[in-house]
Amino acid sequence: MSQLALYTFGVLRSPLADATPLTREFYETGAAVYRKISRHPGYLAHAEPADGDQGELFGADWGVWGDFAVPAWYDKGRTAKTTALAATLSLWADLGPASDAVYSGLHREALNRRYDWFERTGHPNYVFWWVPGDVTPTWQDGVSRLEHLRDHGPAPQAFTFHQAFTPDGTPITVSRGRGASPAR
Repeated sequence: MSQLALYTFGVLRSPLADATPLTREFYETGAAVYRKISRHPGYLAHAEPADGDQGELFGADWGVWGDFAVPAWYDKGRTAKTTALAATLSLWADLGPASDAVYSGLHREALNRRYDWFERTGHPNYVFWWVPGDVTPTWQDGVSRLEHLRDHGPAPQAFTFHQAFTPDGTPITVSRGRGASPAR
């Protein structure tokens, strides 16, 4: 059975190590969002450092999720003091639960604040793709899919909520709060 992989990527306005109130607010909100989403129906897993160190992205041991990677357009720092990005990699049972989690509750509130924390880069900031149930996507998979989406637009191998596909490549429509149905 297929699982839905989701990679998100954003360039922050200031480095993660920056002690400004806005950066602290982003960290606190992000931690609360993760706690809430990890209990959402349809959520399966997300990439976490194997050693539990949340402060290091590029040097962390991500276990089966692979080495941390970012899109080619990211041109800011890569050390603990200079990194200015937020990225997630997660697995979901289907598009409906992912849509419900993203567009409701605390995550919806955070989305409404995204331009307080993130730069507008003109690049896509998330991508979906289907993986076999026994496959764990890697960070590099997510980057490759996001770059494919940017270069070629939505397709069965790299898509968005707005232009989504089933595991067999059939276009579908995702309705917030009501799951997915065949595209018209």
